[in-house]
Amino acid sequence: MKFSELVEKLSTVNGQSLNATVGVDVELTAVTAVEVAGTGNLSYIEGAKFASQVKTTAASALILPKDTALQSEASERGIAWIEAPEPRLMFAQAIALFYQPFRPAPSIHPSAVIDPSVQLGQDVSLGAHVVLQAGVVLGDQVCIHPNVVVYPGAQIGDRTILHANCVIHERTQIGADCVVHAGAVIGSEGFGFVPTRDGWYKMEQSGSVVLEDGVEVGCNSTVDRPAVGDTRIGRNTKLDNLVHIGHGCQIGKGCAIAAQVGLAGGVEVGDRAILAGQVGAANNAKIGAGAIATSKTGVHGTVEPGQIVSGYPAVDHKIYLKSSAIYSRLPEMYQTLKRLQRHLERGDRPT
Repeated sequence: MKFSELVEKLSTVNGQSLNATVGVDVELTAVTAVEVAGTGNLSYIEGAKFASQVKTTAASALILPKDTALQSEASERGIAWIEAPEPRLMFAQAIALFYQPFRPAPSIHPSAVIDPSVQLGQDVSLGAHVVLQAGVVLGDQVCIHPNVVVYPGAQIGDRTILHANCVIHERTQIGADCVVHAGAVIGSEGFGFVPTRDGWYKMEQSGSVVLEDGVEVGCNSTVDRPAVGDTRIGRNTKLDNLVHIGHGCQIGKGCAIAAQVGLAGGVEVGDRAILAGQVGAANNAKIGAGAIATSKTGVHGTVEPGQIVSGYPAVDHKIYLKSSAIYSRLPEMYQTLKRLQRHLERGDRPT
């Protein structure tokens, strides 16, 4: 792809003309990280922190922030550039122009098992050994990769992709433009048992799971259905690999939930919240809109909207940083305390 073609296509994606270098129309063959970029490669510089890489990169073209000094330096080195208010976002848009994930053509593999009551939309793709049970409804252009099982009454929205070996349990509702990655299980039974004198009585999980439009679920993640009501993942929320969403959780719109997060039953997460890796939340915890829980945080109560929390149990991030700074000094502080105790026991004045 010529550099001029790239600029034109990105202008169309962004709905406006872009400021870019002129007179340099290099051929671009790949997108790559700026540290390893070579001839024919497109990369990006996110901001001043990485400005020095303009001097060293061998990339043929860069996406740069609105910084005339960086742009001039790139031009002096013969590197074509495009200006972007958010270089990383534009780089993501550029990747989509060079690469699209594998998607089979619309077809139904002869080994697929489809109940007669299933409703299929137009241009669907069903891979080998897909099983669609009674009452399943698929929208238009749904793509289901091999070995996927969809239980009775589930609904899958337009253009949604179900990757190999995932399982969609009964009555699950998945919106349009969702992606469920390999090995994920959506709508499985929540962990509902009532204690009795004789052990645990199983509470049947009659509820359902709802994934709103644009939700993505990573590999081997699970979203459980509750005893009653629904477990809901809001529009455009993204779940990483190995995430567990317990029964009855209500996750807002535009959230990002990283790998190995575990949410117990009834947790509420507000819109645009971010849960970093290995965050855990106890039953009925509440995490406000725009809040951030850093890695390994344990949430037991309420996190206020916009608050950043860390540690176990979770505390305000600023308090956590101060506590962490003290932690390394605990042995020294302990020795000081012991000396003070000895002085007090002897009744003399500490020096």
